[in-house]
Formats: sequence, structure tokens, C-alpha cells
Amino acid sequence: MGKADFLSPKAIANRIKSKGLQKLRWYCQMCQKQCRDENGFKCHCMSESHQRQLLLASEDPNKFMDYFSDEFKNDFIELLSRRFGTKRVHNNIIYNEYISHREHVHMNSTQWETLTDFTKWLGREGLCKVDETPKGWYVQYIDRDPETIRRQEEQARKKKQDLDDEERSAKFIEEQVRRGAKEVEETPVFTELKRESEEEKVAFNMGASACVAGPSKSSAALGASALRAAAAAAASTKRKDTSSDSRGDKKKKSALEEIMEMEEKKRKKQQQTVRTDHWLQPNIVVKVVTKRLGEKYHKKKAVITEVRDKYGAVVKMIDSGDKLKLDQSHVETVIPAPGKRVLILNGPHRDAEALLEGIDVKNFSATLTLESGPLKGKTVDVAYEDFSKLA
Repeated sequence: MGKADFLSPKAIANRIKSKGLQKLRWYCQMCQKQCRDENGFKCHCMSESHQRQLLLASEDPNKFMDYFSDEFKNDFIELLSRRFGTKRVHNNIIYNEYISHREHVHMNSTQWETLTDFTKWLGREGLCKVDETPKGWYVQYIDRDPETIRRQEEQARKKKQDLDDEERSAKFIEEQVRRGAKEVEETPVFTELKRESEEEKVAFNMGASACVAGPSKSSAALGASALRAAAAAAASTKRKDTSSDSRGDKKKKSALEEIMEMEEKKRKKQQQTVRTDHWLQPNIVVKVVTKRLGEKYHKKKAVITEVRDKYGAVVKMIDSGDKLKLDQSHVETVIPAPGKRVLILNGPHRDAEALLEGIDVKNFSATLTLESGPLKGKTVDVAYEDFSKLA
């Protein structure tokens, strides 16, 4: 009796029955044939083609088992790397997805009896990281692709070469501090000229050149003038000493010092009153510090394009160009290298543009030269968190 036509009801029914997975015990791996019931599998085992395949397998059974084992291992690892990458996943999830393909290599034809044995073998061979939990065995693929390793090395090399603004600034600051300390050591210390006693005379050494030509009228006149100047200086010094003794040991402040002290107190008071708890401004560079958005945006720089409700902002990532809506607590200011333009965000000079002259690491502040506002051209000290780099 011939086969039924392609569009006949029997042929359509056979195709529907053959779809999907069948029972594993009715599958012949040598012939790669799936039977639908026990009778069909029995008829297949008695067929001439199956007997011929058994004769071939009996000649070298290890060869066929190694072949099926390699096929199963390669397909399983390929599915794991392509579908899950280097994520940690349960081995049963991978196996269920693997056997959903009808033409897969069945485990009963390989050298492993169970999925647990195969998972342990992957860990011993170093192909995957495996660990056992109360929920079962978990596997994690180890990517040893030469292209992936080369890409990782290239990224590490690029990251090492391309230092960001903060690292360059830190190196510049260390160099400036080192030079400043060296200059302080070499700078001479000047002290006030004081006489230990009132009987001490002030003497001037005019040098040997004044007496080389012998006594003359000019030298005599010069000596007389020098003596008169010395006498006048001694008299003034004596008057100052007597006046200071009468007033006491306490030194009175000059008018200039009093004015400077009043200005300093006024400036500190003004800084305390002008400060606010919100500092976001458009067109400044900030750094994302929150980890809720993942490693893609953590520690990455962005430009504020819009400020909403004082404490929220719409930022545009510099690297990827993505736009995010973040809170003020999710970002921090960026300190550029000296010579760059910044915007003051808080304090008495708020909203003023300035030029970064230097950074004081010990006091966590920077020296800025104002470029706008009523005090344009003035140099001020501003804390790190009160200014940021302009976009």
C-alpha cells in the first residue's frame, strides 16, 4: 500500500502527530529516528536498516559514543553562550531549552548518565563555573573567545591611556603642592628689626670703597650726612619705644586691619545667608553617582539640559547621548583641570562664571577668577561642591 497523498487527511494527521517532542524511550539515536509508540519502535528495531547500524556501532562503540558526546557538549555550550552569555543560570533551564529542538542529541547516547554528571564535568574541565545550591546546580559560561579577550584588553588599554579630567587635575595638584612646599623651604624668613636695649647704637657700614681715596671734602660731607641720618633715626626710634612703653605691651590694630576684619566678618555672614539647598543649573557638567541605573551610567558624565522644580534635572549623557531625568542627590559636581571655565552654583557669587586658577586639596576648595557679575576680575575661594564645569 503506497503512502497517502500530501494533502490527504491521513498525511495531515501524521504530520500533526510528528510535531513536537516524543517520548525519549522510543527514539533511536543511531538511526536518528523518533517513533510515536511502542509498536512502531519495536518494528524499527527489527528493521534491516537498524540492524545494519548496530553492526557498524559494534565495530567501534567508543567512536560513536565520543561523537555523540562531543555533539551534545558543543550544542549545549553554544546555546548557553548565545542565549545567556556569562550570566549565572540553572542547568535545568538550559537543558529544557536545548531538548525543545527535535533534532537534538539525546543524553542517553552520551557518556553522561544524568544532567548533574554533565554539569560536574563542565566544572572539572574549566568550561563553566558551577556551584550547587538547595535549588539545584547553577552554571556560568567562561568566555575564552580570542576576539573577546582582545576586546577586553583593548578597553583596558584605552581606559589606562584616557585619563579623565579629575585624574589629570589630581596629578596637577600634587605637582603644584610639591613645588609649593619646595619654594616655602627656600624662601627666606624676614623678622622685625628690634633693639634689645635703648643704649644700643645704630651703626651703618658704608663699605670699604668710601675710604679708598683718602680723606677728602666729599667723603667728609658724606660721613657728616650719614651721622645726621643715624642720629635722626635713633631719636625717632627712641620716641616710638617710649610711646609704646607708655601704651603697654598690647599692640593696637591699625585702621586698615580693622576694616579688613570687618569685611571678612561681613563676607562670612553673607555666605551663610546666601546659601541654598538646591544648586542645579542648566549647561553644566555633572557626574552620575547613583547605582540604580546600572553600570552603564554609574560614574559617567552628563550635561544638564533642563532644571525642573529646583531639585530635578533632565541630563544628556556625554558618551551615549541618552537622556535621563535625575534628582539632585543622584549627581555631583565636576571639577575640571585648571584653566577651564566653571559656573558658581551656591554662595554669594551664585550664577557667576569664573576661571579655575588652582585647587587647594587640604581645604577642599579652589581659587576662581570671576568673569561676570559686579565683582568681575576678583579672585575668590569656593568649595568643591559650590561650582561645576561649564558644558
